Amino acid sequence: MCSPELIALRSSPFFSLSLSISLAMDDPYLFEDYFPSMVERLGTEGFMGELCNGFRLLMDVEKGLITFESLKRNSLLLGLEDLRDDELICMLAEGDLDGDGALNQMEFCILMFRLSPGLMDGTKQWMEDMGAIAM
Repeated sequence: MCSPELIALRSSPFFSLSLSISLAMDDPYLFEDYFPSMVERLGTEGFMGELCNGFRLLMDVEKGLITFESLKRNSLLLGLEDLRDDELICMLAEGDLDGDGALNQMEFCILMFRLSPGLMDGTKQWMEDMGAIAM
């Protein structure tokens, strides 16, 4: 019987993204950026909602942050159990803008945008769609 968390995870676009990452780990030059197609399919607001859902799946519920421990625990659910501790630490460090060793929701979202070449290309348009940039 699957837990509610696992059912929610499997229905999330982050699950299919993690599967593609897991498959790509065999070929370090293979990378497929699904985020632009997710934005196209879900719309800007829907995509941002999915980023927030992804954050909640990875975060430590008590701290409200993605910590090393929560990332390590949830990497198993994402099929990324082969990641070493130092790789998980590097992942956190890449997005940790305030130096606390963990990711808050804003840091996570910024990191996801930075790691997606397709999103970086379309960021200005999506920000305009969300009303964050005045025309």
